[in-house]
Amino acid sequence: MVAKVLTIAGSDSGGGAGIQADIKTFQELDVYGMSAITALTAQNTLGVQNVYPIPVDMVLEQLNSIAEDLRPDALKTGMLFSGVIIESVADKIAEQGWGNVVVDPVMIAKGGARLLQEDAIRAIREKLLPLATVSTPNIPEAEVLTEMTLDTMDRRKKAAKILHKLGSSHVVIKGGHGQEEELVDLVYDGNRFFEMKSMRIDTRHTHGTGCTFAAAITSGLAKGCTAEDAILTAKRFIHRAIEVQLGIGSGHGPTNHWAYRKAGIGV
Repeated sequence: MVAKVLTIAGSDSGGGAGIQADIKTFQELDVYGMSAITALTAQNTLGVQNVYPIPVDMVLEQLNSIAEDLRPDALKTGMLFSGVIIESVADKIAEQGWGNVVVDPVMIAKGGARLLQEDAIRAIREKLLPLATVSTPNIPEAEVLTEMTLDTMDRRKKAAKILHKLGSSHVVIKGGHGQEEELVDLVYDGNRFFEMKSMRIDTRHTHGTGCTFAAAITSGLAKGCTAEDAILTAKRFIHRAIEVQLGIGSGHGPTNHWAYRKAGIGV
């Protein structure tokens, strides 16, 4: 039977991030994608022009519909916008007993627009991270969540331990914002650290990388992979998506979601 995956996130009218990036990734990794939309954005590769939150009752109606008929094998959260939406979504996930939860704490768009209200940070820490099988903050997001400056690997390791203590079974602090010559993603499972290293690719076409990476992890978990294997596959998927550029748009262009499959790497 085909694995079913759910994304709870915002819509990106430009197609590079959010719900659209997630669904493309799910399709490429042979899982059935479903969605609950938390906000509408007017955006393109040049930036975010407007954000319109979906009323929380409608967010919950979407989740109720999924629960009634299409129980997900794994799910991910992306841009949840506000504290009330985060708390409501977390309560629904817990109520339904849904597992294999990937938390991508989306806070700021690639162009710099803030996508998360201030009251949402506490809700992520207290309500969402305790449900996470894997959390995938980038360095700035991890800094906000831990109230630390993560300018060294030792500090990132301390932050990963904090996030794990808050409830996330596995923590991936993505290294795209780091200063190392290589890009280093730090993974912590509560017992050990390991680093995923890759060459930095000189490109402005990185819109939606975080969403895509988290969606790829979710796909792996839904198909029964261990968290570590799902993370490693997701790393290969996103690296290929950045490496083989589409060259779309005048700003931060989207990644190439079908590059992994076209390379014949497999699923």
